[in-house]
Amino acid sequence: MPATPHINGIVETALYVTDLIRSEQFYVSVLGFREIFQETGRLHALAIAPGQVLLLFRAGASTEARESGAGIIPPHDARGEIHLAFSIDAVDIPAWREHLAIHDVAVESEVECPRGGHSIYFRDPDRHLVELITPGCWDVY
Repeated sequence: MPATPHINGIVETALYVTDLIRSEQFYVSVLGFREIFQETGRLHALAIAPGQVLLLFRAGASTEARESGAGIIPPHDARGEIHLAFSIDAVDIPAWREHLAIHDVAVESEVECPRGGHSIYFRDPDRHLVELITPGCWDVY
């Protein structure tokens, strides 16, 4: 059996939201992301960090294949309270607590990871579970 080819990392991940503008405003104002692309009524793409993109799709707007001008993008969609995590530095935990409070974002839980890291959990406007995670929770960084 041949070896698995190398994966360099995750470039983009997607959330499916009910209101694109409300969700973009949340991720821009609360987490500091920057809009890099918009397809009105269907998709807003946000830059997270170099080489990382968060795609916000309007729920139900991508359930059919789409011609992109460069090829066919297969259908996709999701429902429910999806989870994703963003990396932060441990030294920034107090600043993040304060920042979330200023933006009226309730912290749902905080977890001390057995390996020494820390996670802060809260919800976005669609009740997706957002996590801010420090090094130490996983052995991968």
